[in-house]
Amino acid sequence: MNFLCSWSGGKDSTYAFFKAMKLGYKPKVLLNVMNELGERSRSHGIPKGILQAQSKSIGLPIHFFSSSWGDYETNYIKHLKEIARQYPITHTVFGDIDIEFHREWEEKVSKAANLKAVLPLWQGNRRELVLEMIDVGIEAIIVSCNEVLGPRFLGKIITKELVEELENMGIDACGENGEFHTLVVNAPFFKYRLCVEILENQQNGNYNFALLK
Repeated sequence: MNFLCSWSGGKDSTYAFFKAMKLGYKPKVLLNVMNELGERSRSHGIPKGILQAQSKSIGLPIHFFSSSWGDYETNYIKHLKEIARQYPITHTVFGDIDIEFHREWEEKVSKAANLKAVLPLWQGNRRELVLEMIDVGIEAIIVSCNEVLGPRFLGKIITKELVEELENMGIDACGENGEFHTLVVNAPFFKYRLCVEILENQQNGNYNFALLK
């Protein structure tokens, strides 16, 4: 019942971590995949230093590796196996909600490392999950978003009022379709709140990113 959490630094992986503990699983280590330069996370574009600050607040080690999308799966399995040799883990925890091919991939790579995938948020109602996260004390800010939202949404805290605003714009409350990504600065299992500053807004193609410190 010991688990590795696939840790993006965002709200979904944080809430999956929280719910896994409520189900009786014991956290041992976090795993994050960085871009080829090893500077930012592959999924959310979060700097390595901030992810390390999260792991320190949680009180768990975090394992990083860099990868392109082309060799992502091969590298993921390789590092899962390495971590399983270092830590007494039996399960992997992921924050996916309802995208079936994501679940299939997570089960596949976990099985390759003799681990069992657990998805505590699976088949939950997207809107209800976000409201639950807020209620339990997960504080998340938007750190990247598409052009529909635009740079004015960078740095906004996910609140019930913001959820309503997003839905009125036709944006999924969870951002599950890639509309936005978040960074968690506080959670019930954090020892302290992270103080994160947005230095500037950057744009890459049709996506907006916050340069974080």
